[in-house]
Amino acid sequence: MDHTPNPNSMTLLNLAELCPITRSLGPGQRFAIWVQGCCFNCSGCISPDWIPQVAATGVEPRRLAETILSVPGTEGLTVSGGEPMLQAQALSELFALLAEVDCSIICYTGFTLEQLQAKSDPAIARVLSQIDVLIDGLYLPELNDNQGWRGSANQRVHFLTPRLFAEAGAFSSRKRDVEIHLRNDSALMVGVPPRHFSDTFKQVIDNS
Repeated sequence: MDHTPNPNSMTLLNLAELCPITRSLGPGQRFAIWVQGCCFNCSGCISPDWIPQVAATGVEPRRLAETILSVPGTEGLTVSGGEPMLQAQALSELFALLAEVDCSIICYTGFTLEQLQAKSDPAIARVLSQIDVLIDGLYLPELNDNQGWRGSANQRVHFLTPRLFAEAGAFSSRKRDVEIHLRNDSALMVGVPPRHFSDTFKQVIDNS
């Protein structure tokens, strides 16, 4: 079945932030995006500014795909937020544009896989068919075990394709690391932080 999106019907993706090059959100060199807006309010959320469902930066999926593919060495895309599944239509259009190149897709969501599969939403069904790895479930700070690319031990790593299965151990048990990307007037933390790292990071930024 042809999943190529119709350019005349593209939906804007509401982005909170992006990072063109990271190695802390999945295997290899990855392009990371965070969507704006979340329907959850997890205690200890590392990105509370991205919870409000408000307009941030609207980007056409085709333009974003071109940006992702223009970065030399990109091996995959990691999507977080916010809650990506609230923007399933736009994401499905983006993923379709990346389908013809060697670009793996990792996606975080606060929903469980079963909850997503139970939804009568064709866009979510398309997204699930396009993702290689889904990391699901709400973040629970008391279950943050400082291991892997998932935030807390209750979150599950679903290999929806075999593409990244060779890295299965790293997803659940690798040592945590984070990157700090300095901007002109701000700093972006990229990665799954160890326990209490966010508070320490904020204190350093506030005092700098």
